[in-house]
Amino acid sequence: MERTLRILRQTLIATACLLGTLSSKANNIQTTNGVVTGNTGTQMFVQFDLSWENSWRIAPDRWDAAWVFVKYRSSDGLWRHASLDNSGHVAPGGASISAGLVDPTSAYNASTNPAVGVFIYRSTDGSGTFTANGIQLLWNYSADGVVAADVQEVRVFAIEMVYVPQGAFAAGSGGTENAAFTLTTINTADATSAPSGTGGLGGQAGGYPTGQTAPANASWPNGFNAFYSMKYEVTQQGYVDFLNTLTYTQQNTRTTTVPTSVAGTGALNNNHRNGIDIQTSGVDPTTPALYACNLDGDAIFGEAVDGKDIACHSLSWGDLTAYLDWSGLRPMTELEFEKACRGTLAPVPDEYPWGTTGIANNAYTLANAGATNEGIATNYSTTLGNACYFTTGINAPLRVGIFAANANNSGRVTAGASYYGIMELGGNLWERPVTIGNANGRAFTGSHGNGALAASGDPEGATWPAPTTADGAGLRGGAWTSGDTFLRVSHRNFAATTSSGRDILQGGRGARLAP
Repeated sequence: MERTLRILRQTLIATACLLGTLSSKANNIQTTNGVVTGNTGTQMFVQFDLSWENSWRIAPDRWDAAWVFVKYRSSDGLWRHASLDNSGHVAPGGASISAGLVDPTSAYNASTNPAVGVFIYRSTDGSGTFTANGIQLLWNYSADGVVAADVQEVRVFAIEMVYVPQGAFAAGSGGTENAAFTLTTINTADATSAPSGTGGLGGQAGGYPTGQTAPANASWPNGFNAFYSMKYEVTQQGYVDFLNTLTYTQQNTRTTTVPTSVAGTGALNNNHRNGIDIQTSGVDPTTPALYACNLDGDAIFGEAVDGKDIACHSLSWGDLTAYLDWSGLRPMTELEFEKACRGTLAPVPDEYPWGTTGIANNAYTLANAGATNEGIATNYSTTLGNACYFTTGINAPLRVGIFAANANNSGRVTAGASYYGIMELGGNLWERPVTIGNANGRAFTGSHGNGALAASGDPEGATWPAPTTADGAGLRGGAWTSGDTFLRVSHRNFAATTSSGRDILQGGRGARLAP
């Protein structure tokens, strides 16, 4: 899930200065007690507390993490991404911090290759709620061309992630899934290495699946190298937080309807439980001042709940990739998708992301609909994989992580979780990975977002499938209207299907190469 801490500025001085505190709470992650401190004239620390529930670390290579990044607002009213240092951050006991450079494959440079965020995670084995107090991130604000006196507000953003370690995995299952990869063991990071011989997990072994065309470059993210995946699909609150740091022009690109009058109200798509509204009273759209985006619970639930943790639908490819660019993340590929689902285990023919061929088959009803504790009231399966699809769904996406939070959850299968603990990779909303199935997808290099968008609101990710055409991006994993077969890990009917518009079945999540 995604959450934001706002730090409101009064004055910035060289000594420690409390700027203000806002608590941001959810069932999984919160950031509190924001302070800026230690201003040297070129750098300062952004300090805060961080915690989230259901965290874990299991030796040697299984853990979840928070991807944390910082935005600041200057006196011109515009929000910009903060360039963090590659080192010098302060982690409290029990926590580790790893910086994520714009280009993790190149050397750090404060101006041209800064850290756009950091991963924060447990440093020792454990599980349950994880709390790290007094985290300090070193911000090189002079490298951003800003002086301390011009900083009006700072915001800290946190997105839950899951680590997927380096190693071989199976692409394809050998089952009956439509258009599936021929079973191949991906055993090298060189994505151009042709399959040959016999792989340890079945089929041939190489850098891409047997029968596919090789990617255009060896660095195409084929899933062998370690990477992080968002634990959940982008939520409505996450997208609102994103919109609230954009200009009017950028918001106009990234929503369905942004009003042109100061008294209007716009929206992303107020149906099927999407409640994102843009309230504009008193705001002049000809200025760079920002519109206030929020969640109108009354419009979709008829009660005072806002649906902030519901997976956000109606995201076009341009919307999703703009969010990922703004976050310093990137799209995942369809090979990374299969690795994220089944991990390093031998494939099970026709398996779902939770590793079995069984799936819940009775319609759910909800408790606390739209609230942060939205749950399954009836027909939660205690033996089969739970997922939101045609047979079980409610004609709309559900709160992210809903199945893992159920009191009757007994593990990976009933939680509907992937091998690594990534949620809702099957059902709810279609995933949007880069495909190996066409030339534009194969041209992807795995470059990351730099935290900034074009003035138009479009992403600037180099080699990413274009935001206006989506050529090179596909669909995997099924959605709330899908039949059960579409949720199977290796089902690829729409893996190379171009879908550029805003569809109520589409959401998505991002990934990042591990530092």
